Amino acid sequence: MSQDGAQGRHAGRSVAGGRYQLRDLLGEGGMASVHLAYDTVLDRHVAIKTLHTELGREQAFRERFRREAQSVAKLTHTNIVSVFDTGEDELEGLATPYIVMEYIEGKPLGSVLEEDVHRYGAMPADKALKVTADVLAALEISHEMGLVHRDIKPGNVMVTKRNVVKVMDFGIARAMQSGVTSMTQTGMVVGTPQYLSPEQALGRGVDVRSDLYSVGIMLFQLVTGRLPFEADSPLAIAYAHVQEEPVAPSSINRSLPPAVDALVARALKKNPNERFPSAEAMRDECLRVAASLTAAAPSIVPGARTSDGAGVSSAVFPPVDRATPPPPGPVQTPYQPGPYGTPSPAYGYPQQSGYQAPPQTAAYAPQQSSSTPPPYNLSPHSGAPGGGSGGQKGGRGVIIGSAVVAVVAVAGLITALLLNGGNGDDTGGGPGSTTGSSSSAVAGHKGPDLTKTIETTKCTEPEESYNDDKKIRVPDFVFKNIQTVKSCFQAAGWRMKIKNYDENTYGEGTVMDQFPSAGTDVDPKNMPEIELSVSTGDPS
Repeated sequence: MSQDGAQGRHAGRSVAGGRYQLRDLLGEGGMASVHLAYDTVLDRHVAIKTLHTELGREQAFRERFRREAQSVAKLTHTNIVSVFDTGEDELEGLATPYIVMEYIEGKPLGSVLEEDVHRYGAMPADKALKVTADVLAALEISHEMGLVHRDIKPGNVMVTKRNVVKVMDFGIARAMQSGVTSMTQTGMVVGTPQYLSPEQALGRGVDVRSDLYSVGIMLFQLVTGRLPFEADSPLAIAYAHVQEEPVAPSSINRSLPPAVDALVARALKKNPNERFPSAEAMRDECLRVAASLTAAAPSIVPGARTSDGAGVSSAVFPPVDRATPPPPGPVQTPYQPGPYGTPSPAYGYPQQSGYQAPPQTAAYAPQQSSSTPPPYNLSPHSGAPGGGSGGQKGGRGVIIGSAVVAVVAVAGLITALLLNGGNGDDTGGGPGSTTGSSSSAVAGHKGPDLTKTIETTKCTEPEESYNDDKKIRVPDFVFKNIQTVKSCFQAAGWRMKIKNYDENTYGEGTVMDQFPSAGTDVDPKNMPEIELSVSTGDPS
């Protein structure tokens, strides 16, 4: 729908019983529209995000979205857009979920980058590293609360007129991925393909390191003015994330020191174990590198390409202003280092879809290390947890089947090895139960991670349902060691069924998936058998 059409459709409307009066359309993306609104109770302007009609058709999804919004509302940090309220209301006769956020007078990071690309060819490295550090500061807080963003990209990062970085849209992708709606069937996920981690593209479970990969993609884009992985279709982009390696950023921007190349290379490792272990660790490195830099303008190599990989387009990044394109190479404006540059007078939420991801592509000469962990097995699984993702050009979040992505990967370089899901082990969760794991003699076998534990109180004192005080919510067992999970089950008298899951990233005995999923409402007096997919520690 056009902006004028959306403005006309919601102009003069209100939500929450008339409390919030919708005004100008500020932005429109693949999942939602954002309106400037007036809070009649507190006499202030707010931003209201209304999810598109197709996302709000099912009551189960609307309830999940409400829960996620409640979790996000607890995130209080300078670099996180505050959530004030959430609910659902009828717009044009259809139930529409909405979320009320603080109104940011500023613009998306993508727009800031466009200005820097036009002026300098890319964002100056010191500025890019400080912006990235602020994004990581926000993620550090969310990760401590167990919230993985899943959709970090410039369109979800705002820069205020005082140059404060604000991350938004926590929880929406997680609500979409919850599995309570028919839109998110097993093996599917919401995200933006240009910024997906390899494990997301393959439909595997994600953790905080998936967000750090997305941050690495964003940092590459900031310091080079282009994306490391771009192609003509979401499937080709997903293929590139799984199989291609990006070029070193300094091969595009000659002013970048080796420390920036090393930082980006580590963030973009295919194997999550080789990335930074936490947002805090990556943020510390960004600040360390930024402090060591001598402020210098970007020096873009004329005609530099990000990829020459087979099957992936290798178009050179076009200038932002196509009418009066700046010449490639040296900058057109002298660079004056500052906190984040001079803000534009056009404050508000610009059209998020207006930031067109540059049509770049994939490839990169990997930096080898003699002490790297065993290779991350990228073979897709038929029963992998989580979901793959895809999207349209222009950075909009969409949904694609990870099984299709797997087919692309298989056709390119690998042979799919199916998950050995037929050897179920019915057990009551006693400590003596086995997971059916393979022998450590198998090449590439990874042993158990005994630090990932779960307390028995998660089972003996589970959270109550939001909807029915007679029901409980299924705890989250994913990425926990199976022995502690069994102890939890045994303490509560619950039953489990274990299926083997061949992977050597998270280690033997790690729970990779569960059914029913975490947060599902169940009757404790009629507790269902919970099915767990547990890592064998062996490559697939």
